[in-house]
Amino acid sequence: MYQKIVVLTGAGISAESGLRTFRDQNGLWEDHHIEDVATPEGYMRNPELVESFYNDRWRQLQVPEVKPNAAHEALAKLEQAFAGDFLLVTQNVDNLHERAGNHKLLHMHGELSKGRCPRSGQIFRLHEPFGPDNCCTCCIPAQRLRPHIVWFGEIPIGMDRIHDALEECDLFIAIGTSGTVYPAAGFVDIANHHGALSVEVNLTPKERHSLFHLHYEGKASEIMPSLVDKILSGSLFTK
Repeated sequence: MYQKIVVLTGAGISAESGLRTFRDQNGLWEDHHIEDVATPEGYMRNPELVESFYNDRWRQLQVPEVKPNAAHEALAKLEQAFAGDFLLVTQNVDNLHERAGNHKLLHMHGELSKGRCPRSGQIFRLHEPFGPDNCCTCCIPAQRLRPHIVWFGEIPIGMDRIHDALEECDLFIAIGTSGTVYPAAGFVDIANHHGALSVEVNLTPKERHSLFHLHYEGKASEIMPSLVDKILSGSLFTK
């Protein structure tokens, strides 16, 4: 039986719930240049454009059809039934993991459902879209909240905690992530170096130079329920 598990999720797990992945092959985020909507400089140039972009993403989470899928539910089951240490690290900024029932969760790229005071760094839950009236309560005068999103050029959230967990885990699972964007792309190397079994779940075939010990090809919603059952029963091995 494993004692400490770290799970990393990426855009692939949310795409099955109807959420579009942010970045396409042309380097655009839904017809916007990345430097305009995903950098501190873009926000300084045109905060209204950036707010509108993330408000559209936030409203998408309110659509009834967008809900946790079987992969989200399986990870919630794993957290609740697993007796050891568990940490779910997600690159996604949606709230589908929370809605499925995960609590031991770290959003390394921030959250659509929250805003942040640009002066104090205090985080506030978002009850209405961003705008000039959506301000903090920690400063005088009150500051206009910015999206609680890690933009290009900013440091991902919780990196020390993530590295500590990777160094101590004996099972690392990456689900629905390309494995090409750092620092998350280096997580498997850290886990392997410290003796963990590393497992990848992805739509694409295993790459020739992949560092993962096990690869499951297919939809996360179809693979994760049985994979979680294997973990909980102690029947997941390298061979």
